[in-house]
This record gives sequence, structure tokens and C-alpha cells, in this order.
Amino acid sequence: MSDIKKVVLAYSGGLDTSVIIPWLKENYNDCEVIAMCADVGQGAEIDPVREKALKSGASKVYVMDVRKEFVEDYVWPVLKAGAVYEGKYLLGTSFARPIIAKAMVEIAAKEGADAIAHGATGKGNDQVRFELTVKALAPHLKIVAPWRLWTIRSREDAIDYAEKHGVPVPVTKKRPYSMDRNIWHLSHEGGDLEDPWNEPKDDVYMVTKTPEQAPDKATYVEIAFE
Repeated sequence: MSDIKKVVLAYSGGLDTSVIIPWLKENYNDCEVIAMCADVGQGAEIDPVREKALKSGASKVYVMDVRKEFVEDYVWPVLKAGAVYEGKYLLGTSFARPIIAKAMVEIAAKEGADAIAHGATGKGNDQVRFELTVKALAPHLKIVAPWRLWTIRSREDAIDYAEKHGVPVPVTKKRPYSMDRNIWHLSHEGGDLEDPWNEPKDDVYMVTKTPEQAPDKATYVEIAFE
């Protein structure tokens, strides 16, 4: 831990990455934390990122616009291939991780950072996607994965940590979802969704509507590819 003086964090402005900033400073000898947010088409979610990261303790914030590269080198190949995970789960979160990690490595090189950090959970494949990309591009960088290290065990714990440290977060215990949005999709996890017996609540639908809320009149959309 004492070897790490400067960390580049993959920052989204969500609950996990917001509490990771003060946690890194608290546990790694007040190291410098640089927040890096890759714009992959999150839309308005990008707007408050810079201010939130600085308020949470980041020394600098980079917002990297990688939308064009993401669409051309990631979205189109996935669309052409009809790539579906295990035959039923449409790719959305997973294939954006390598381009985010690549942007992180670029900032780490620019800033002379010792390590990168990410908010992927210890149970998920995202940690593998982030870390293998970093190891391929910059194997000398150390990797800090707080979800494999800290004593926080749930999103409720993370909310409590945020409140204790005065960190602004976009969720509450009543609506604790972890969301991932890019130009291709929007996904939710956490809360009551962890039990597949539960149907999604109406507040999950942010880019679509439930059948009950949708109009009864048909709408026709023509899509062309150039």
C-alpha cells in the first residue's frame, strides 16, 4: 500500500465509485486519486461527474469522450455478430469495459500513476474485463479492487459509508439500484431485483415504458444503415 502514491479510478459518479475515492485516500496513505470517466453515451449522467468527484476528494477529473470509437469498434461489431451472452442476455455493460480500461491506462501514463482502481464487484466478470485489459496494455500498473478488499458488504453499507464521509451519492436505501448506461443500453441490478421472483418496479423503466404505460396506438420507425 505504501508504494501507491497516485491512483487513476474508473469513475462513473455512482455509489461504488463515489465511496471508493475517500476509501482509497483513507487506506492508501492519503494517496492522490484521479477520477477518469469515459463518456460512452451515458447522456446527462456525465454532467455532474466532475463536480461530484472533486467533492468526494479527487485531485483531478478527466472526462474522456470515446463515443465515436465505442460505436465504430464495439457497438457495430456486436450488432453484426448478433452477440448474445449464454444465448439470451444481450451484451451491454460487458463490451464497454475494455474501452474504459484503455482510457484509464492512457490517463495513468499521462499522470505517471502507480495504480488503477475500479468499482467492479468481487462476484462479477467486470473485474476480469477491466483488469485483463490493463494487464495487456500496462502490466506494470498495480490494480486496486476495493470490493475484494474492504469491509463494505452491501450497497446499504456503502450508503452508510457515504453518509459518514459526506459523499454525495445518487441512490437511497429505498432505490439502491446499480445502473449502467451507455449509448447501446441501460441495465439495473441490486435491491429487489436480486430475487428473480420479483418483477421490476415501474421506476426501473427510464428509457422505455411498461406495456401498461405505453400508448395503444402503434408507432412506425424506419431505420437505415449507411
